[in-house]
Amino acid sequence: MPKRYSPMTRFEFLRGAAAAAITLPFMTRSAFAGGGLTGGATEYTQMLNNGELISLVGKSAEQVNNQITQITQLAEQIQNQLKIYTNMLQNTAQLPSHIWGQIQSDLNQLRNIVSQGQGIAFSMGNIDDVLKQRFQSYSDFKTSLPNNASFSSTYQTWSSTNRDTISGTLRAAGLTADQFSSEESTMSQLRSQSESADGQMKALQVGHQIAAQEVAQMQKLRGLVSQQMTMMATWYQSEQSEKDLSQARRQEFFNSTAPSTSGGQEMRPRW
Repeated sequence: MPKRYSPMTRFEFLRGAAAAAITLPFMTRSAFAGGGLTGGATEYTQMLNNGELISLVGKSAEQVNNQITQITQLAEQIQNQLKIYTNMLQNTAQLPSHIWGQIQSDLNQLRNIVSQGQGIAFSMGNIDDVLKQRFQSYSDFKTSLPNNASFSSTYQTWSSTNRDTISGTLRAAGLTADQFSSEESTMSQLRSQSESADGQMKALQVGHQIAAQEVAQMQKLRGLVSQQMTMMATWYQSEQSEKDLSQARRQEFFNSTAPSTSGGQEMRPRW
């Protein structure tokens, strides 16, 4: 039997992956529900001073980058595991139920990976929106993105591309995106396909393709997050340098010695 990665590792991944999308308290879906970004940032964001906000953004972005690495590694594990099961099925009439149960767990985990990637892209796009709203200098800061695109719009493009790629893979196998949209529908579809060797093989092939796609997409997402973090660090350094220069000039002005008034012509009243 193929070697399984430990249940504790899977649990820790789920807990961490969920945290990546929800521990950014000022940029979650619920925080922006109904009002978007018009009319001001969230109440939580408004409570933070600029330094606190920047510190929170930096820590959150670093956590997200680490989480993407974990997601990518798990997607690679699932991809390799499904390949092993495909080879097993080629040498037998049909996979036994206990093996198929493990496959169902892997494919549902793959669905969670897709969902977590979408959530991370949403959160990182909101980081860009929040900073642009709070800091005019950030909004004016130039990035290396093509066509003067913002990180927010680039994350939206990534998210759409990811969804379209998965939908195309499912359509090619005679499936729909709805059958991969929730745990209940995914499990129902997999139970149906477990009834025949052909159904099992199709599920394994689709899962393997999606896992491979997610590995590639997560690598792109990680690159985008890293690029955004680099840009934010460059902007903050520039912003801080401007503040330091202004402070130095103020200190120089107030600490300077007033010019001497002696040596000039004595002023006497004339009348």
